[in-house]
Amino acid sequence: MNITVVGCGALGSYYGACLQRAGHTVTFLLRSDFEAVRAQGVRIRSLNGDFTVHPRCVRSPEEAGIAELVLIGLKTTANDQFPRLLPPLVGPHTAVLTLQNGLGNEEALAALFPADQILGGLCFVCLNRIAPGVVQHTAHGRILLGEFAGPAAARTNAIASAFHTAGVPCEVTDNLAEAHWQKLVWNIAFNGLGVASAAGHAPWISAGPTPISAQGICLTTDRLLADADWTARASALMGEVIAAAEAKGHRMPRAYAALQISRTREMGAYRPSTLIDFEQGLPLELESLFLEPLRQARAAGVPTPHLERLCVILSRLAGVRPDSG
Repeated sequence: MNITVVGCGALGSYYGACLQRAGHTVTFLLRSDFEAVRAQGVRIRSLNGDFTVHPRCVRSPEEAGIAELVLIGLKTTANDQFPRLLPPLVGPHTAVLTLQNGLGNEEALAALFPADQILGGLCFVCLNRIAPGVVQHTAHGRILLGEFAGPAAARTNAIASAFHTAGVPCEVTDNLAEAHWQKLVWNIAFNGLGVASAAGHAPWISAGPTPISAQGICLTTDRLLADADWTARASALMGEVIAAAEAKGHRMPRAYAALQISRTREMGAYRPSTLIDFEQGLPLELESLFLEPLRQARAAGVPTPHLERLCVILSRLAGVRPDSG
């Protein structure tokens, strides 16, 4: 396939590099890493073996041209750039696949392109960008792939096969919305608490309007789970997300929260993406990962006191006024 990657951080770079290594023609749309990737390629340091690829590098979508598959690895905080970045890449037969976190991304794409061209992919992987054009892959890698507008089609399976042959486990789902909620169970708890932990325990005790500031360091997943209070908060958040998902008609595996905590213990000292963004002073993916799930939980009539408190803490830490709707 002719593939263009938009958003070449850890996620886009890793999956784009895997597809390039498998023989596909991959173009990276780059900004700050352009010179490094053009000179040295994309370097993947992986538990499965290190490798380097040299994709085509461009600075503008017009230079890239229309692709068969557009792979979106942007942070959701950059979704306002969709109208500028994507139209030059998308023709009438282009598949547009977002690998972004949270809710609302496929809907944003469907405002620009026909809904039947939109797919979503949920990535279960531990990645960090450690230098320009260099990605550390420490665990997992599976993608769960689905169509935005309906059940899986022949195209869905063809894209999944392309990932498989690139060494990326890829499963297909007929219910993308349900899969999003299942992934939110982990993301809300560990992305959220990893950042909120910088404010310490006190904000969880007081729900008052006192400004919250970062007083300590963000806790990695192993340190959260080594503390009984933080583990209890993670479990409570997971329970609320599961309740909201079930109220919306989505299925959740039995003992899903306990399973996620068990798998997280196996990750060791993992630093989720929201924690890294916070430490680097970057915008947080509040809308897609926390505020929109909270709105949908409220609309479904599900009490979510822990999620509401988490959204207040994260919004204040990020300097954003909490959503009051």
